[in-house]
Amino acid sequence: MSTLILDPQSVPVIGMDEHLPAVPAERLTAAALRQRFANPPPWQPETRADGRDATIQAKAEASVLVPLVEHADGSLHVLLTQRTAHLKAHAGQISFPGGRAEPTDADTVTTALREAQEEVGLEPARVQVIGSLPAYTTITAFRVTPVVGLLSVPYELRIDPFEVAEAFEVPLAWLMTPAHHRRHRIELDGAPRQFLSMPWTAAGSQREYFIWGATAAMLRNLYRFLAA
Repeated sequence: MSTLILDPQSVPVIGMDEHLPAVPAERLTAAALRQRFANPPPWQPETRADGRDATIQAKAEASVLVPLVEHADGSLHVLLTQRTAHLKAHAGQISFPGGRAEPTDADTVTTALREAQEEVGLEPARVQVIGSLPAYTTITAFRVTPVVGLLSVPYELRIDPFEVAEAFEVPLAWLMTPAHHRRHRIELDGAPRQFLSMPWTAAGSQREYFIWGATAAMLRNLYRFLAA
């Protein structure tokens, strides 16, 4: 769906999810996440495809890395990237580092770590993979597996300027608070479509990062997993 909406920020907000509880702080530590992925509770992802469109047939496999950065105070932040404006697909959008699987990749984890190294220079040895979320199918027909990994500070990035305009962090606690999740509705090809957004502005900054589409949907599935 994200490729069909030229200006998602102009799509009306039809609601926010402040009625849903935030994930408790004690579940948002590195140790708690390791334990939860090792022993997952019964749960279901909120959505598995763009626009809840179950008719999308995936044509290619891909993986993204969901890097959770552990800071000295124990807080976790999600490392995200903004794609460059000239790319043919998802130009300028906020995303996780990742991309299409290669024939030489052993599995989804290999793809996620390789792509993260290529896009932002994140060394695979620095990432402790703790699990994966259910695959998500994009409107561009990629079946994307989100691979979740822990990363400690300090870390060094070497951004590929062709693909990535910048990398930034958002507190995991903020993203796991549904009061920050906005619901949008639009008519496309005569059918109603909905999508989530999570607009983020860092303290002391006026710059807003509009997190939406597949990235927001995967974060919402992470919320469902951690809140279950």
